Amino acid sequence: MDTGLLVDSVKLFEMVSVVMVIAYLFSRSRFYQEVLEHRPTIATQGILVLIFGILSIYGMSSGVNYYGAVVNIRDLGPIIGGLSCGPFVGIGAGIIGACYRLSVGGANVYAAALGPIISGICSGIIFLVYKREIVSTRNAIIATIGIELGVSILALIIRAMGGSTSTILTVFVNVALPMICLTAIAAGIFTFIIHNLIKERQVQAEKEKLEQEIAKKEAELSIAADIQKSFLPDSLPDFPKYEMAGKSIPAKEVGGDFFDFMPLELIPFSKTQMGIMIADVAGKGVPAALFMALSRIVIRISALWFKNCADAIAFANPMITHDSKTGMFVTLFLGILDNETMTMSYVNAGHNPPLVIRAGTDTIEELKPTGIAIGVIEDISFDQNSVHLYDGDVIVLYTDGVTEAINTNTEEFGVPRLIKTIQDSVSLPSQEIVNTIVTRVSDFCGKQPQHDDITLLVIKVHNS
Repeated sequence: MDTGLLVDSVKLFEMVSVVMVIAYLFSRSRFYQEVLEHRPTIATQGILVLIFGILSIYGMSSGVNYYGAVVNIRDLGPIIGGLSCGPFVGIGAGIIGACYRLSVGGANVYAAALGPIISGICSGIIFLVYKREIVSTRNAIIATIGIELGVSILALIIRAMGGSTSTILTVFVNVALPMICLTAIAAGIFTFIIHNLIKERQVQAEKEKLEQEIAKKEAELSIAADIQKSFLPDSLPDFPKYEMAGKSIPAKEVGGDFFDFMPLELIPFSKTQMGIMIADVAGKGVPAALFMALSRIVIRISALWFKNCADAIAFANPMITHDSKTGMFVTLFLGILDNETMTMSYVNAGHNPPLVIRAGTDTIEELKPTGIAIGVIEDISFDQNSVHLYDGDVIVLYTDGVTEAINTNTEEFGVPRLIKTIQDSVSLPSQEIVNTIVTRVSDFCGKQPQHDDITLLVIKVHNS
């Protein structure tokens, strides 16, 4: 190939680039979206025929003459139209290109005019063979080479029949081969663009589906969170000589912690007594929340039948254990406050020991476990203990989300900090003590995310 033809080939490649930019912009249009979704209307197909036909005209309008033949990319429009949109578009674009070529006239006009039509037919058939799906870039290049090779051979045969036999080999090497290569490269680039578009659409569709699923789950979790909040007391009980406050902050939308005040009319206690409870399900999220709901209901029902805390827990434990198929269990503290005897009888089923801060002293009492967690072993008994309460005493019940909260150095908040916080705020009302503990834990953790549910129940004794 001589230097002049090489320069002309660069011009042809520039023309290919222009065609590809147009094709890329078109691939983003709503017309081609219909093709990708397999729902092109007749009007849309007509527009596609026109667009790819214009590309065919553009492809042959600026060629390079060599030995009486023209190096161009006239078949590009029909080929990519047929490969991407089907035979109707491919043949239609080929006919438009052929009509233009016939109108121009010149040597070998019929051979040149047949090229776009044959290209449109062949590429359209390939589209049907692939069940109306876009062929891969590799197959598009191979198909284009095959189509263009066949068209070029046919054109050379017609040229030979017209008497131009001496330059057939030269024309094939210097004209047909560059046309085949350029058209194949352009078709490969086009299908590559289309496949990228298809992948983008798939990713976008998957993203939208995922966003919808996330939105649905968030809505469901929001409903679950509202339901779980309804399990907590709507208001603090008015119980003489005891000022009470509580708060629960789940680590996720829903959690496994809960606290409860048992209204007098729902349990067989005298009007001088009030039931209190705090519990922590092993785990977080929806499974823990469901197990929490089950445990709360079972324990509440058990408390209706048994005045003694130990008996109530011993009765509830087998039912909860039987339903604990995933290995979940519950640590729980159940107490009964009495405003006549000023005592609290209680069962601590493997829960964090509540703290009793004695008024006017530095004395701290821990209400140690009287049995193991609920849901571990079916047949087990629990002991009941009792503690005497005095005016100004403060009882703090908490879950391990308080003491095991960690900061950015993975240091735990711990029981000593909790005790110090209570001592600093012991003169405040119960609700303010709760708020102070929550604030201290939050400040301690800083930017470290909450990893466990936090639940607090504070009872302040007013015996006077």
